[in-house]
Amino acid sequence: MAENESGRDNFLRGLLIGGILGALAGILFAPKSGKELRADLKQKSTEVLGDAKEFYSEAQVKAKAILDDAWHRAEDLRKEANRQLAEARAKAREILTDAGEKASEVGELAKEAMEEAKTEVKKVKGAVEAGLEAAKQELSKGKEKGETQA
Repeated sequence: MAENESGRDNFLRGLLIGGILGALAGILFAPKSGKELRADLKQKSTEVLGDAKEFYSEAQVKAKAILDDAWHRAEDLRKEANRQLAEARAKAREILTDAGEKASEVGELAKEAMEEAKTEVKKVKGAVEAGLEAAKQELSKGKEKGETQA
């Protein structure tokens, strides 16, 4: 989808530049007096400046929309990572509580449960870190897109 928009933007730029160059060539090669030529150049430059301002304004709006979207995605990823972390903490507490109760009953079983809890916490920590890294990457991609389109 981004490639399609980029191709359309490139086409529009080419069309705009080609139109400007064509108009300029037509003006320069038309048999007119200096006064008429200057007046035509002034009018065309005003039109081109207006078109350029409009193009810049549209690009600015698109860039802002892309950045906003990236920000929202990153925020959603952050919230999901926090939710998973909270669940992992609750699960770790549950496992540790169960392990403590079992430890009072059977020493060896408690030791195995503690190791399992540590392993689960490491897995969850790794998943949370991966989620946060993905959120950072998504945000930086949105910023890069915004900078390249602006």
